[in-house]
Amino acid sequence: MAEELIKSVKEISEPVVAQENMFLVDVEVKHAKQMEIWILVDSETSGVNLDACSRISREVGFQLEDQGVLKSAYRLNVASPGLARPLSDIRQYPKNIGRTARVKYKKEDDRYETVEGILTEAAESSLTIATDKEKRQQISFSDVVETKIIPKI
Repeated sequence: MAEELIKSVKEISEPVVAQENMFLVDVEVKHAKQMEIWILVDSETSGVNLDACSRISREVGFQLEDQGVLKSAYRLNVASPGLARPLSDIRQYPKNIGRTARVKYKKEDDRYETVEGILTEAAESSLTIATDKEKRQQISFSDVVETKIIPKI
């Protein structure tokens, strides 16, 4: 049931989110006393603002009701994934250039390594991390397991 619901919410949300010049990062369903649906959005060029999240929430909520996707009460939340969440879409990388990132990636011999440094480039198929002033490491997106942005303290 949750997988079908997530698929339906994604199908409804993607065009609505695109109208706000953003993209859908993920949809999560949490079951507590009342079901919560989280729609996580991001933008390639700017931050995620409250007004855009409100508009997305209203329109997606209207379409969920109109299409009869849910039969019970729910709470709909639209938000940015935030810094605590790993990057999950290649489109998130360019606006994080210049920030410190920790990247876990797969090596050729099926081992995993982690590198931390400044994200200096996000090309079509790879990213580049500067581990110090002179050393750069290029990692293919296909080898990336997880990338987290490390906030400045």
